[in-house]
Amino acid sequence: MLDLKGYGPSLLEGAFVTIELALLSLLLALTLGLLGASAKLSGNPVLRGLAATYTTLVRGVPDLVMMLLFYYGGQVTVNMLSDYLYYQYGIDFFFQFDPFISGVTTIGLIFGAYMTETFRGAFLAVETGQIEAARAYGFTRWHTFRRVMVPQMLRHALPGIGNNWQVLLKTTALVSIIGLTDMVRVAEQAAKAERMPFHFFIPVAAVYLTLTACSELLIHWLNKRANVGVTRES
Repeated sequence: MLDLKGYGPSLLEGAFVTIELALLSLLLALTLGLLGASAKLSGNPVLRGLAATYTTLVRGVPDLVMMLLFYYGGQVTVNMLSDYLYYQYGIDFFFQFDPFISGVTTIGLIFGAYMTETFRGAFLAVETGQIEAARAYGFTRWHTFRRVMVPQMLRHALPGIGNNWQVLLKTTALVSIIGLTDMVRVAEQAAKAERMPFHFFIPVAAVYLTLTACSELLIHWLNKRANVGVTRES
């Protein structure tokens, strides 16, 4: 990356923070998505209700509001709990919310709701005959899920996962609002100091464009691999 009036190295470090943040958020979102989809498709009404509440609430609140609520609201709640425990029981503790962990948690929670619907639709797209055949061969529920449903489901889920990943990647820019030193925050500080917004935000836009373009190529390759041997209807 160019020197950019001395801010180049900081922008590069911020870019790595952005990539790390996005990958960890994706891992959390995929985990929550699988759990949420399994809950929605389970026969337990309590699990179905919890999953439906989670997806409805999270998808209905703007991402920025969710991040501010989690970071600032969460810190205030912890401080109130700390004061209560100290005055009532003499327990003295303090917990400071970390911007990076808060960013990963918030983005993971947000996109876990979207991944839940992606995986739910993909599971429903698996032919019931495949599941019945596995059970006829004596597969347990767990083996049927792991060896039959998941491989079949992934083929249907990959396009949705790819779309969610692209949006998630751009959503990482919101973490600058809670003080995380990603490349957006570095560019914002540099632009204010030098009074040259285009000089710093255009390279940031180029980095995001490069990441999304490379992601698009990877997603296309994964889709081709997942659909090898599958006959497409004309």
